[in-house]
Amino acid sequence: MTKHTKKSKQYTQEDTSVNTVAEPTAAYAYPQDPVAVRTILLMGMQGKKDFTQIRNENDFIGVIRTGIPKLAMSHLMDVADITLAEMAAIIHTSDRNLRRYTDNEKLPQDQSERLVELARLYRRGEEVFGTMAEFRIWMDTVLLPFGNKKPKEFLDTSLGIGMIMNELGRLEHGILA
Repeated sequence: MTKHTKKSKQYTQEDTSVNTVAEPTAAYAYPQDPVAVRTILLMGMQGKKDFTQIRNENDFIGVIRTGIPKLAMSHLMDVADITLAEMAAIIHTSDRNLRRYTDNEKLPQDQSERLVELARLYRRGEEVFGTMAEFRIWMDTVLLPFGNKKPKEFLDTSLGIGMIMNELGRLEHGILA
């Protein structure tokens, strides 16, 4: 039962069902991105309340705003072979202050953000080098692209982490400096 006019088509209620596109429900179920999953694993937060809602890297923003537990930092330190003194310098606090936190106590937003950046970097490094052990060796090696310094020395700034990420991209594509 369709009425036609020269300027536009008008449809009755029955006709609209004919024009509806049937889309599978699964298309809107957002599975967890493997990159986000690996980042969560590096922080040891799989299955933890705040981390179960993370589907992609954008979802980390909410977790950063509420703070990441010290336990995640401790786990990442073990995985990345970073000492407490190094981590204190990376997140701009003292090692004494870090020792005061309980495992479940949440770090401030700026420190939480640096932990996520660090976990993302180490996830990417593991991807490029094939193993975490190989990436850790590279991070502790004096390299020309970093002015004859170790990449690990640049972890205290977002710009430094970005430089390391860019170098990982060049290495992945076979571009040597």
